[in-house]
Amino acid sequence: MALSRRRLLKGAAATGALFFAPMINRNAYRVFAADDTRYSNRAIDLVNRSLVIDMLGVLTMTDEDYERWFHAKDGMTAKELADFHGSGIKVFHHSIGMGGSREDALAYFADLNAFTNRYRNDFQRIATVADLDGVTASGKVGVMFGIQNAEHFHKPDDVKTFWDLGQRVSQLTYNAQNLIGCGSTEREDCGITDFGAAIIKKMNEVGMVVDVSHCGEKTTLEAFDLSTKPVAITHSNCRKLVNHPRLKTDEAIRKMAKAGGVMGITGVRMFVRDKEPTTIEHMVDHIDHVKKLVGIEHVGIGSDADLYGYDVKPEPFLKMLKGSYKASYAFRDKIDTDGFNHPKKVYDLTEALIRRKYSDDNIVAILGGNFRRLLAANWG
Repeated sequence: MALSRRRLLKGAAATGALFFAPMINRNAYRVFAADDTRYSNRAIDLVNRSLVIDMLGVLTMTDEDYERWFHAKDGMTAKELADFHGSGIKVFHHSIGMGGSREDALAYFADLNAFTNRYRNDFQRIATVADLDGVTASGKVGVMFGIQNAEHFHKPDDVKTFWDLGQRVSQLTYNAQNLIGCGSTEREDCGITDFGAAIIKKMNEVGMVVDVSHCGEKTTLEAFDLSTKPVAITHSNCRKLVNHPRLKTDEAIRKMAKAGGVMGITGVRMFVRDKEPTTIEHMVDHIDHVKKLVGIEHVGIGSDADLYGYDVKPEPFLKMLKGSYKASYAFRDKIDTDGFNHPKKVYDLTEALIRRKYSDDNIVAILGGNFRRLLAANWG
């Protein structure tokens, strides 16, 4: 069944290998043959030896690429495949916002399973801890299946059904209220309902990760109380630095850490800084804040974009995207953060962490080690 991203966005609104050129500058190397950008050998080594996990890295955000990659005969180009292999990201958590249609969710996971089967020489479905630990050596790009909502769970037993189809992470809500709880842009937050508590219990039983990235404050806090396994904030930033309803308070971050959770910092511009300029350095400010508040072991990366970012997309797509959210989202002209808006962005982020004097061990943890620990704690 074909399932376009435009349909999924409408549902959400309603609810080549690495190439190392000769050294040019001292300890500076080119990562891509066709690009003059140079990175330090320390940054390249850290990315190469890390299990880099983007805990919200969609494969593509446009209908056109989705239909071509997933359904058309010609499929992905050699350059697109090379961009994935050369990005430094070992695992993409492909998770999109969608409404409550169980049928659409079934079609979505059918598409993802077909995609990883079609491109089996380049991509691998990540379903177990062994898959995580073996993906780097395999030379393939890992794809973890998720949804940024849980409305497709019409009853608790549906959690097991979708687990069997490959789903490993589920947000409890998107931005709006559902039968489980309330999203971050609702006028009032109802908290977790009885039905929501039953869904969380079943998610814990099967090992599916509970994600509260888009949940309202009360719903977020209660999820930490109800879950017996570590809860993820796969992609959000710190409200202490930017007063935005989609971001997490210090209270929520502390509670997340106390329960063993991990928070992925996103590069979405209005979540990074509320004024210009907005650069990758301001993104690292959020990493700094989480580290100082609760410790380095509770922060990771969740870019909330595809490899190429938002701002290079066609204007009709951007207009449709911005129009599908409430005014409280406060979009600006640009959506991407400067320096974190291209296929090599993980290398730029690593360089920024090096400039902030993070140790190698801490950088490896941020790039994916912390989320690997959380996934293992849930999956067993």
